[in-house]
Amino acid sequence: MSPVRRCSRTACGRPAVATLTYVYADSTAVLGPLATYAEPHCYDLCAEHSERLTAPRGWEVVRLTDSTAPARPSGDDLEALANAVREAARPQERAAEAGGGGRGADPMEVGRRGHLRVLRSPDQ
Repeated sequence: MSPVRRCSRTACGRPAVATLTYVYADSTAVLGPLATYAEPHCYDLCAEHSERLTAPRGWEVVRLTDSTAPARPSGDDLEALANAVREAARPQERAAEAGGGGRGADPMEVGRRGHLRVLRSPDQ
């Protein structure tokens, strides 16, 4: 017997990557990451069959994502990354301005390194 679990679909011998369970009371099919162990009321599916899964009319398919799988970056992720790069570049510009005349600098801020700030003690 092979230690790799196979797809439950007839005549499919590919390795399973997801587990399908049905919640009959809610008319819901739940497709999630591969279960830890095989159960008789669950169906293991390969990548192709899990992507093409459809449910009967009136039923809902809930697809749970695997938190260990690498997520694809979205547009929001790329925008956040660009903003973080811009923000990381700004402290160097502010430090140059502060050295040139100190205008617009926080009076409590003594220095900066990346996103960290060194603040003047309140007693000084």
